[in-house]
Amino acid sequence: MLITSRSNPTVKKLVSLQQKKYRALYGEYVAEGEKMVAECLAAGGEISLLALSESKAQKAGNAYSGLPMPVIILSDDVFEKVSGEQTPQGVLAVVRMPRPALKAPGKSCLLLDGVSDPGNLGAIIRTANAAGYEEIYLLGCADPYSPKAVRASMSGVFHTALYEGNAADILAALEGVPLVTADLDGENVFVFTPPEKFCLVIGNEGHGIRAEVKSRRAYTVTVPMRRTQESLNAAVSAGVVMYALKRGEFQK
Repeated sequence: MLITSRSNPTVKKLVSLQQKKYRALYGEYVAEGEKMVAECLAAGGEISLLALSESKAQKAGNAYSGLPMPVIILSDDVFEKVSGEQTPQGVLAVVRMPRPALKAPGKSCLLLDGVSDPGNLGAIIRTANAAGYEEIYLLGCADPYSPKAVRASMSGVFHTALYEGNAADILAALEGVPLVTADLDGENVFVFTPPEKFCLVIGNEGHGIRAEVKSRRAYTVTVPMRRTQESLNAAVSAGVVMYALKRGEFQK
């Protein structure tokens, strides 16, 4: 069935998922684009609905048939209404948010303390997935399931466990795991030897790491820079440090 009305209840729900309060209400978010949807399916993401534009459905033929979730077709103008992309690819998925309970990490992990820009957050999740940090603790961060963060994660959001909580609960889950904070007053990360298991802490773009987290740190590292540059973008800095701390694994 082709949906042509913007007042259709399903269309209204898709539009509402652009907002955090409705993502929280429904426990769902949107992953948009051919590659993102394919990655979500491959990763075993729980997709509750797949939406195609009319023109995409015509081009795709049977490519999206036989899937275990409802597939709806929207007229091109209605799809543009629900899309968060400037140039929609004509396919999006509504995905159930995984809500894993806080627990101790199995391996080295990340703690993101107040990363407020969704683009930075998504980029850090993307790099974490690439570098092998499978567990990420989020303390007062932007919504990792916002369209901008999901897009910037480039499927990383499907392959990492994202734990959210308050400072006391997250620090309790990390009890016994050495915290390595990234800050300007630390040791050169390229000569630092990390412990076998650690939690790398990345702070807020402007305010850094909160005091209660900083008081628990075991080590502090920094990315050396020329004097003509004061700082790095949070996502860039996080990426450099993530790989530097695991350089031994990538040299094998």
